[in-house]
Amino acid sequence: MLETISKILCYHCGEECPDENFHIDDKFFCCNGCKLVYELLNENNLCQYYEIDQTPGITRKDSGLGKRFEFLDNETLVSKLLDFKNDEYAKVTLFIPSIHCSSCIYLLEHLHKINESILQSVVDFPKRTISIVYNPVNISLRSIAELLTSIGYEPKIEIQESGKKSKSTERTLYYKIGIAGFAFGNIMLLSFPEYLASDSSSITLKPIFNFLTVLLSLPVFFYCSSEYFTSAWKSLKYRAINVDVPLSIGILAFYGRSLYEILFRTGPGYMDSFAGLIFFLLIGRIFQKKTYDLINFERDYKSYFPIAVNLKKENDEVSIPLAEVAIGDTIVIRNNEIIPVDSVIAVGTGNIDYSFITGESSCSEKHKGDFVYAGGKQKGGIIEVVALKNVSQSYLTKLWDESSFKSNPKQNIISISSNISRYFTAAVILIAVAAGIFWYPHGMDKTMQVVSAVLIVACPCALALSGPFAFGNAMRILSRNQFYIKNTETLEKLRHITAIVFDKTGTMTHQQNAETHFAGNALTESDFLAIASLAANSTHPLSRSIAASIEKQKLLEVDNYLEVEGKGIEGIVEGKSIRLGSRQYILEVCGEIKPEEMNSQPEVRTSRVYLAINGEFMGYFAVLGNYREGIEVLLKRIKSFFKVFVLSGDSSKDEKYLSAHTGLIGGIHFNQSPFDKLEFIKDLQDQKEVVMMIGDGLNDAGALKQSDIGVSVSENIINFSPASDAILSGESLKNLLLYFEFIKKTIFSVKLSFAVSIVYNIFGLYFACSGQMTPLFAAVLMPISSITVVVLTVVLTSIFAKAMKLL
Repeated sequence: MLETISKILCYHCGEECPDENFHIDDKFFCCNGCKLVYELLNENNLCQYYEIDQTPGITRKDSGLGKRFEFLDNETLVSKLLDFKNDEYAKVTLFIPSIHCSSCIYLLEHLHKINESILQSVVDFPKRTISIVYNPVNISLRSIAELLTSIGYEPKIEIQESGKKSKSTERTLYYKIGIAGFAFGNIMLLSFPEYLASDSSSITLKPIFNFLTVLLSLPVFFYCSSEYFTSAWKSLKYRAINVDVPLSIGILAFYGRSLYEILFRTGPGYMDSFAGLIFFLLIGRIFQKKTYDLINFERDYKSYFPIAVNLKKENDEVSIPLAEVAIGDTIVIRNNEIIPVDSVIAVGTGNIDYSFITGESSCSEKHKGDFVYAGGKQKGGIIEVVALKNVSQSYLTKLWDESSFKSNPKQNIISISSNISRYFTAAVILIAVAAGIFWYPHGMDKTMQVVSAVLIVACPCALALSGPFAFGNAMRILSRNQFYIKNTETLEKLRHITAIVFDKTGTMTHQQNAETHFAGNALTESDFLAIASLAANSTHPLSRSIAASIEKQKLLEVDNYLEVEGKGIEGIVEGKSIRLGSRQYILEVCGEIKPEEMNSQPEVRTSRVYLAINGEFMGYFAVLGNYREGIEVLLKRIKSFFKVFVLSGDSSKDEKYLSAHTGLIGGIHFNQSPFDKLEFIKDLQDQKEVVMMIGDGLNDAGALKQSDIGVSVSENIINFSPASDAILSGESLKNLLLYFEFIKKTIFSVKLSFAVSIVYNIFGLYFACSGQMTPLFAAVLMPISSITVVVLTVVLTSIFAKAMKLL
């Protein structure tokens, strides 16, 4: 009679309970730590954690914290860890190795329910990191670390940011290759008597050699191939199939059959082939890694990203790349510009909006001597800050790629390579089973060889990787041509665009060498200096033209500076209340403007900026905007491929000119406020159009964010804004159609790589199924195929780029 053994498993982590001492109702726990975590989750209505996955928790045995995080009481050390801190918010990014499933993500992104002083928590699952925004007054970083540890997610905190983790992973891979190679060579030597000897001595030596062979195979199976088993198990555990599933099945079948033959003396086994299989698989992995590192587009792409800043040099300003900023440099920051580096305010009053970091749109006032973090946006007049750090652009490019600033398209755009690996791998397993059934009557040896070869030779990696590498190389090439795309997903979405909306001022026109003159009441020299000082605070193209047109030695201080998007600017300079902007904006303080005061109707291509001083209308600045070179040809050609619209905040004076020179009849709309532009894009999206908005970055931020692809056009890439999906240099706007054509060529190279990969897999599976391929040869062929396809996509995109003169 069989004895039934019952085990009590922990409700939280799934480990076996040694006794029944820790329980709540019918729920048992292995230790008091797991019981406390359950009570904590239950109190905060977070027990849905257990509904997502059974026993998803991490065991809390020996979870006493003691003084483990006492070092986080040191404010100097904590300041090095924080991404940002003010009186109300602090942000930190922590590495948590124990994140392993969707339940982990659910719990960690609901930390605010456990402690209300934690305002937001976002998990990056692939990187195993969590970004936490919290109130530093009510909770410390030490308390957060202890809270994470108490619920099973202890953070790994290191001050130095280095490539140690990556180097450690690579070193482990080399160790595995060394062990597998050592075992492979020695098992082959020990197998010679089996293959060659025929005298009586071989009978005596066989058991000894077989024992040594099995002994040498153990580290190969349990250590060298462990990564494949772990990956496959995690995949199956969460009801998915990845490429390591068939590999693991093949390895298990190969090793299991060999072990069976040796232990039960039914045959010699295949331990030499097994060790060789693992050795060549690992060699293939290291070759893949080196190949990918060699053509790593991410590093190259970011190195070309030219975020520039305005440096104060005596009484002048000089624009330099961000990477050249040194400690002690004075940087000039205008309204709506982002502070590029941790700094201290030297001149002016900062009204800093940290919404790009905290997600909360609130400003904090900063004065001379106050510290300001990189990523804050100035909302007010000019300030000057002194850099406190040697900077790299990685922080701002990370800000640019934050998911909270991505567009929210209404179209569901599907990736080219989505779901390929899953269906492909499932098909390979079915083919292996069918091949095994077919070859079974021919003997187990042949069946094992065929099934193992089928499982190993098929490679969906090539299908999955060709898209990212092709798009990555395309991003690098486009960035060299001053078209900077946020990520590969953005580039892939570009192929779905059906409508393009252009802003006019600052996008289709540029203000370089713009002719500017004033018409109206006589103004004194001090009036003009006050106007220039006010206009210099704004990044709007017309404000910059006005400031540049007025001779000045030194700008005056502006008090109560205010910029109303789409309307104008105002401030107090030496006691004078000055307002510059649209006609409607000036009417708000001046009442009616008489027709005779308007002088004459605006000329074509001329924008008017109206002026009021102390509530009295004084006249207007006429700014002759020059259309960018090639823009008229671009609009004539591009309307053959997309629905094209032009939106402008100016009056309709340019309508006849634009219609005659571009052929855009009915697609040009004037007197558009920023809100009107946003609503226009929404209307297009409601009509199922996939919309690209091309604007000047700062003044069209709302429309850029609403569009499916938002492209910010800039004269010198100073106007960096996380609201956009791409940044395009103004002088390169004329090449927009060329860029679209190159993206089409990139799509073609991806499709061609798919075809090559499919042909390889068809032939590989054919030879494997027909019994003409050994598992060892399959192990060599598999990484070669993925390397070949990846290199093919990169080489093809480069060839297309050279043919189109983009390289």
